[in-house]
Amino acid sequence: MSSNGFLVRTMDRREVETAVDWAEQEGWNPGIHDAEPFYAADPGGFFVGELDGEPIGSVSVVNYGGTFAFAGLYVLKPEYRNRGYGSRLFAAGMAHAGDRNVGGDGVVAMQEKYRTRSGFKPSYRNIRFEGTGGGSVPEGTVDLAEVPFQRLCAYDARHFPAPRPAFLKSWIRQEGTLGRAVLADDGDVRGYGVIRRCRSGYKIGPLFAETPGIAEEILLSLSSQAAGEQVYLDTPEPNAAAVALARRHGMVPVFETGRIYTKAIPDLPIREIFGVTSFELG
Repeated sequence: MSSNGFLVRTMDRREVETAVDWAEQEGWNPGIHDAEPFYAADPGGFFVGELDGEPIGSVSVVNYGGTFAFAGLYVLKPEYRNRGYGSRLFAAGMAHAGDRNVGGDGVVAMQEKYRTRSGFKPSYRNIRFEGTGGGSVPEGTVDLAEVPFQRLCAYDARHFPAPRPAFLKSWIRQEGTLGRAVLADDGDVRGYGVIRRCRSGYKIGPLFAETPGIAEEILLSLSSQAAGEQVYLDTPEPNAAAVALARRHGMVPVFETGRIYTKAIPDLPIREIFGVTSFELG
Protein backbone atom coordinates (compact mmCIF):
# COMPACT_ATOMS: atom_id res chain seq x y z
CA MET A 1 0.00 0.00 0.00
CA SER A 2 1.60 3.28 -1.07
CA SER A 3 0.73 6.88 -1.93
CA ASN A 4 2.55 10.21 -2.02
CA GLY A 5 5.85 8.60 -1.18
CA PHE A 6 4.44 6.72 1.82
CA LEU A 7 4.54 2.93 1.66
CA VAL A 8 3.35 0.26 4.09
CA ARG A 9 4.77 -3.23 3.67
CA THR A 10 5.39 -6.34 5.76
CA MET A 11 8.64 -6.62 7.68
CA ASP A 12 11.18 -9.38 7.39
CA ARG A 13 12.66 -11.08 10.45
CA ARG A 14 15.60 -8.67 10.69
CA GLU A 15 13.34 -5.62 10.58
CA VAL A 16 11.33 -6.87 13.55
CA GLU A 17 14.51 -6.27 15.56
CA THR A 18 14.27 -2.62 14.54
CA ALA A 19 10.65 -2.42 15.70
CA VAL A 20 11.64 -3.87 19.08
CA ASP A 21 14.46 -1.30 19.29
CA TRP A 22 11.93 1.47 18.66
CA ALA A 23 9.78 0.04 21.45
CA GLU A 24 12.79 0.32 23.74
CA GLN A 25 13.23 3.97 22.77
CA GLU A 26 9.60 4.56 23.79
CA GLY A 27 10.43 3.20 27.25
CA TRP A 28 8.50 -0.07 26.89
CA ASN A 29 11.47 -2.21 27.97
CA PRO A 30 11.04 -5.22 25.65
CA GLY A 31 12.93 -8.47 26.07
CA ILE A 32 16.42 -8.67 24.60
CA HIS A 33 15.45 -11.60 22.36
CA ASP A 34 11.73 -10.85 21.84
CA ALA A 35 11.97 -10.44 18.06
CA GLU A 36 12.44 -14.16 17.45
CA PRO A 37 9.26 -15.43 19.19
CA PHE A 38 7.29 -12.39 18.02
CA TYR A 39 8.07 -13.19 14.39
CA ALA A 40 7.42 -16.89 14.93
CA ALA A 41 3.86 -16.10 16.03
CA ASP A 42 2.87 -14.69 12.62
CA PRO A 43 5.58 -13.80 10.06
CA GLY A 44 3.03 -11.82 8.04
CA GLY A 45 1.87 -9.72 10.97
CA PHE A 46 4.58 -7.05 11.19
CA PHE A 47 4.43 -3.85 9.17
CA VAL A 48 6.76 -0.95 8.49
CA GLY A 49 5.80 2.47 7.17
CA GLU A 50 8.33 4.06 4.83
CA LEU A 51 8.39 7.66 3.62
CA ASP A 52 10.48 8.07 0.46
CA GLY A 53 12.31 4.88 1.39
CA GLU A 54 12.97 5.82 5.03
CA PRO A 55 11.40 3.62 7.74
CA ILE A 56 9.40 5.91 10.01
CA GLY A 57 7.03 3.62 11.91
CA SER A 58 5.92 0.12 12.80
CA VAL A 59 2.87 -1.82 13.90
CA SER A 60 2.17 -5.50 14.49
CA VAL A 61 -1.17 -7.25 14.16
CA VAL A 62 -0.46 -10.88 14.92
CA ASN A 63 -3.09 -13.41 13.91
CA TYR A 64 -3.65 -16.32 16.29
CA GLY A 65 -5.77 -18.80 14.37
CA GLY A 66 -8.95 -17.76 12.60
CA THR A 67 -10.75 -15.77 15.28
CA PHE A 68 -8.27 -13.69 17.31
CA ALA A 69 -5.45 -11.22 16.67
CA PHE A 70 -3.40 -8.87 18.83
CA ALA A 71 -2.07 -5.44 17.91
CA GLY A 72 1.14 -3.95 19.26
CA LEU A 73 4.52 -2.40 18.49
CA TYR A 74 2.74 0.70 17.22
CA VAL A 75 5.49 3.31 17.02
CA LEU A 76 5.91 6.36 14.79
CA LYS A 77 9.04 8.48 14.89
CA PRO A 78 8.18 11.70 16.77
CA GLU A 79 8.87 14.05 13.88
CA TYR A 80 6.28 12.27 11.71
CA ARG A 81 3.42 12.17 14.19
CA ASN A 82 0.09 13.98 13.68
CA ARG A 83 0.57 14.01 9.91
CA GLY A 84 -1.70 11.07 9.01
CA TYR A 85 1.05 8.51 8.53
CA GLY A 86 0.28 6.70 11.75
CA SER A 87 -3.38 6.27 10.89
CA ARG A 88 -2.54 4.79 7.48
CA LEU A 89 0.04 2.48 8.97
CA PHE A 90 -2.35 1.30 11.68
CA ALA A 91 -5.16 0.73 9.19
CA ALA A 92 -2.91 -1.42 7.02
CA GLY A 93 -1.98 -3.53 10.00
CA MET A 94 -5.60 -3.93 11.08
CA ALA A 95 -6.55 -5.10 7.58
CA HIS A 96 -4.30 -8.12 8.18
CA ALA A 97 -6.65 -9.25 10.98
CA GLY A 98 -9.67 -9.44 8.70
CA ASP A 99 -12.82 -10.17 10.72
CA ARG A 100 -10.94 -11.41 13.79
CA ASN A 101 -11.48 -9.99 17.26
CA VAL A 102 -8.40 -7.81 17.81
CA GLY A 103 -6.97 -7.19 21.26
CA GLY A 104 -4.39 -4.71 22.38
CA ASP A 105 -2.86 -2.92 25.35
CA GLY A 106 -3.25 0.81 24.93
CA VAL A 107 -1.38 3.40 26.94
CA VAL A 108 -3.74 5.80 28.68
CA ALA A 109 -3.06 8.70 26.29
CA MET A 110 -3.97 6.63 23.21
CA GLN A 111 -7.10 4.79 24.34
CA GLU A 112 -9.58 7.37 23.01
CA LYS A 113 -7.88 7.32 19.61
CA TYR A 114 -8.10 3.53 19.48
CA ARG A 115 -11.80 3.73 20.27
CA THR A 116 -12.63 6.28 17.60
CA ARG A 117 -10.20 5.00 14.96
CA SER A 118 -10.78 1.26 15.06
CA GLY A 119 -13.69 0.68 17.42
CA PHE A 120 -11.67 -0.72 20.29
CA LYS A 121 -13.62 -1.04 23.54
CA PRO A 122 -11.99 -0.92 26.99
CA SER A 123 -12.15 -3.96 29.23
CA TYR A 124 -9.81 -3.58 32.22
CA ARG A 125 -6.46 -2.22 33.33
CA ASN A 126 -3.17 -4.10 33.35
CA ILE A 127 -0.83 -2.81 36.05
CA ARG A 128 2.94 -3.20 35.78
CA PHE A 129 4.58 -3.90 39.13
CA GLU A 130 8.30 -3.54 39.78
CA GLY A 131 10.28 -5.31 42.48
CA THR A 132 13.70 -6.77 43.17
CA GLY A 133 14.59 -10.38 42.45
CA GLY A 134 16.22 -12.80 44.83
CA GLY A 135 15.43 -15.47 47.40
CA SER A 136 15.52 -19.23 47.14
CA VAL A 137 13.66 -21.65 44.87
CA PRO A 138 10.67 -23.11 46.74
CA GLU A 139 9.93 -26.80 46.59
CA GLY A 140 7.17 -27.91 44.28
CA THR A 141 8.10 -26.29 40.97
CA VAL A 142 9.73 -28.05 38.04
CA ASP A 143 11.67 -26.83 35.05
CA LEU A 144 9.38 -26.16 32.10
CA ALA A 145 11.54 -28.47 29.99
CA GLU A 146 10.09 -31.39 32.01
CA VAL A 147 6.53 -30.58 30.89
CA PRO A 148 5.34 -32.27 27.67
CA PHE A 149 4.87 -29.45 25.18
CA GLN A 150 1.36 -30.52 24.14
CA ARG A 151 0.21 -30.38 27.76
CA LEU A 152 1.72 -26.93 28.15
CA CYS A 153 0.00 -25.74 24.96
CA ALA A 154 -3.35 -27.06 26.15
CA TYR A 155 -3.01 -25.32 29.51
CA ASP A 156 -1.86 -22.07 27.89
CA ALA A 157 -4.80 -22.11 25.47
CA ARG A 158 -7.23 -22.10 28.41
CA HIS A 159 -5.75 -18.78 29.52
CA PHE A 160 -5.32 -17.04 26.16
CA PRO A 161 -7.99 -16.25 23.54
CA ALA A 162 -6.50 -18.70 21.00
CA PRO A 163 -3.94 -21.52 20.78
CA ARG A 164 -0.43 -20.17 20.06
CA PRO A 165 1.96 -23.15 19.77
CA ALA A 166 4.42 -21.54 17.32
CA PHE A 167 4.84 -18.50 19.54
CA LEU A 168 4.99 -20.52 22.74
CA LYS A 169 7.63 -22.91 21.45
CA SER A 170 9.93 -20.00 20.63
CA TRP A 171 9.02 -17.93 23.70
CA ILE A 172 10.03 -20.54 26.27
CA ARG A 173 13.27 -21.39 24.46
CA GLN A 174 14.67 -17.93 23.80
CA GLU A 175 18.11 -17.22 25.21
CA GLY A 176 18.17 -15.92 28.78
CA THR A 177 14.73 -17.33 29.60
CA LEU A 178 13.66 -19.67 32.39
CA GLY A 179 10.29 -21.36 32.82
CA ARG A 180 8.86 -23.11 35.88
CA ALA A 181 5.67 -25.07 36.37
CA VAL A 182 3.63 -26.78 39.06
CA LEU A 183 2.22 -30.18 38.10
CA ALA A 184 -0.52 -32.34 39.54
CA ASP A 185 0.22 -35.95 40.52
CA ASP A 186 -1.03 -37.12 37.13
CA GLY A 187 1.24 -34.68 35.31
CA ASP A 188 -1.42 -32.12 34.41
CA VAL A 189 -0.25 -28.53 34.50
CA ARG A 190 -1.60 -26.52 37.43
CA GLY A 191 0.37 -23.37 36.68
CA TYR A 192 3.39 -22.08 34.82
CA GLY A 193 5.44 -18.96 34.36
CA VAL A 194 8.36 -17.61 32.35
CA ILE A 195 10.99 -15.00 33.20
CA ARG A 196 13.11 -13.37 30.51
CA ARG A 197 15.94 -10.88 30.35
CA CYS A 198 14.82 -7.42 29.18
CA ARG A 199 16.64 -4.25 28.23
CA SER A 200 16.31 -3.33 31.91
CA GLY A 201 15.97 -6.12 34.45
CA TYR A 202 13.66 -9.09 33.94
CA LYS A 203 9.97 -9.57 33.16
CA ILE A 204 7.78 -12.41 34.34
CA GLY A 205 5.14 -13.37 31.80
CA PRO A 206 3.02 -15.26 31.44
CA LEU A 207 2.13 -16.32 34.98
CA PHE A 208 -0.94 -18.55 34.96
CA ALA A 209 -2.00 -20.60 37.99
CA GLU A 210 -5.04 -22.39 39.38
CA THR A 211 -4.65 -20.80 42.83
CA PRO A 212 -2.87 -17.83 44.42
CA GLY A 213 -0.67 -20.27 46.33
CA ILE A 214 0.56 -21.92 43.14
CA ALA A 215 1.11 -18.52 41.55
CA GLU A 216 3.24 -17.51 44.54
CA GLU A 217 5.39 -20.63 44.28
CA ILE A 218 6.07 -19.92 40.62
CA LEU A 219 6.67 -16.21 41.21
CA LEU A 220 9.25 -16.94 43.91
CA SER A 221 10.91 -19.62 41.80
CA LEU A 222 11.30 -17.26 38.85
CA SER A 223 12.26 -14.24 40.92
CA SER A 224 15.08 -16.21 42.55
CA GLN A 225 16.82 -16.31 39.17
CA ALA A 226 17.21 -12.51 39.11
CA ALA A 227 18.91 -11.78 42.42
CA GLY A 228 19.42 -8.05 42.94
CA GLU A 229 17.86 -7.21 39.57
CA GLN A 230 14.65 -5.35 38.74
CA VAL A 231 11.73 -7.74 38.16
CA TYR A 232 8.47 -6.73 36.50
CA LEU A 233 5.05 -8.38 36.55
CA ASP A 234 2.07 -7.15 34.50
CA THR A 235 -1.09 -8.03 36.40
CA PRO A 236 -4.74 -7.76 35.28
CA GLU A 237 -6.39 -5.45 37.81
CA PRO A 238 -9.61 -7.54 38.03
CA ASN A 239 -7.54 -10.36 39.54
CA ALA A 240 -7.34 -8.94 43.05
CA ALA A 241 -5.23 -11.89 44.19
CA ALA A 242 -2.61 -11.06 41.55
CA VAL A 243 -2.41 -7.44 42.65
CA ALA A 244 -2.19 -8.55 46.30
CA LEU A 245 0.55 -11.06 45.45
CA ALA A 246 2.68 -8.38 43.82
CA ARG A 247 2.22 -5.97 46.71
CA ARG A 248 2.91 -8.66 49.31
CA HIS A 249 6.33 -9.20 47.80
CA GLY A 250 7.24 -5.53 47.87
CA MET A 251 6.45 -4.75 44.25
CA VAL A 252 5.13 -1.28 43.39
CA PRO A 253 3.06 -0.08 40.41
CA VAL A 254 5.08 1.83 37.81
CA PHE A 255 2.98 1.75 34.62
CA GLU A 256 -0.43 0.76 33.32
CA THR A 257 -2.25 -0.02 30.11
CA GLY A 258 -5.86 -0.56 29.19
CA ARG A 259 -6.69 -3.94 27.64
CA ILE A 260 -8.93 -3.25 24.66
CA TYR A 261 -10.81 -5.39 22.12
CA THR A 262 -12.66 -4.68 18.89
CA LYS A 263 -15.35 -7.25 19.71
CA ALA A 264 -16.45 -9.14 22.82
CA ILE A 265 -14.09 -9.53 25.75
CA PRO A 266 -12.80 -13.13 25.58
CA ASP A 267 -14.20 -15.44 28.23
CA LEU A 268 -11.03 -16.28 30.14
CA PRO A 269 -10.46 -17.40 33.76
CA ILE A 270 -9.13 -13.99 34.84
CA ARG A 271 -8.64 -15.22 38.42
CA GLU A 272 -6.00 -17.62 37.09
CA ILE A 273 -4.13 -14.95 35.09
CA PHE A 274 -1.55 -13.47 37.46
CA GLY A 275 0.72 -12.05 34.76
CA VAL A 276 0.10 -11.37 31.07
CA THR A 277 2.65 -12.61 28.56
CA SER A 278 3.56 -9.27 26.99
CA PHE A 279 1.96 -5.95 26.16
CA GLU A 280 3.12 -6.36 22.55
CA LEU A 281 1.62 -9.77 21.71
CA GLY A 282 -0.97 -10.34 24.43
